[in-house]
Amino acid sequence: MSQIIWIARHANRLDFVNPDWFLTAERRYDPPLSEDGFIQAKQLANRLKTEKISHIFASPFLRTVQTANAVAQALDLPIKLETGLSEWLNPAWMTEEPERLSTSALAELFPRIDISYTARIAAKYPETHEQVRGRSGQTARCLATEFYPENILLVAHGASVLGAAMGLAGEVAKTEVKASLCSLVKVVLQDSEWLLELKGDTSHLVEVEEVVRFV
Repeated sequence: MSQIIWIARHANRLDFVNPDWFLTAERRYDPPLSEDGFIQAKQLANRLKTEKISHIFASPFLRTVQTANAVAQALDLPIKLETGLSEWLNPAWMTEEPERLSTSALAELFPRIDISYTARIAAKYPETHEQVRGRSGQTARCLATEFYPENILLVAHGASVLGAAMGLAGEVAKTEVKASLCSLVKVVLQDSEWLLELKGDTSHLVEVEEVVRFV
């Protein structure tokens, strides 16, 4: 049996729909999903509910947890919070390290979170483009090859989706993967080689963004 790694980007975020939200937000670098984002997350869940996925890992940002939670409900699985899948901690986007909800606070909101799981890879502010690709690629390799040989789902962000795909499939992912909102990447292990089967599929979505935004 070949191993399959699914990599999904979070659904649409509130500050993409309402940029003024940022001005008064308590945690301005950790927006929730927008109304249509919750719809996209359910469409992603419907797409994946028949797949034989054994584990779900999500970046600890609210929008990725909300997206992962929709899938976790459909698959009846827990969610493991993995900081290695975090947003690109880009100082050009963020004036300070982003404030997020604690794991315990997230677990109160989302009981499917597995509080016994310990994240494998850290994300440190500030970081360069090369650093986010490196740590998300390391995260994907670590989870897929060292700890979880089953089919798994990673729910991440634009830059960390691309980095995770590159960490498995190599440089080909750099030019071929399009990490638009709520898109799906599928990487399959065949004969000791990771192959890209889906490169940012959005066929499960009713509405698809035309321009990919990473911030």
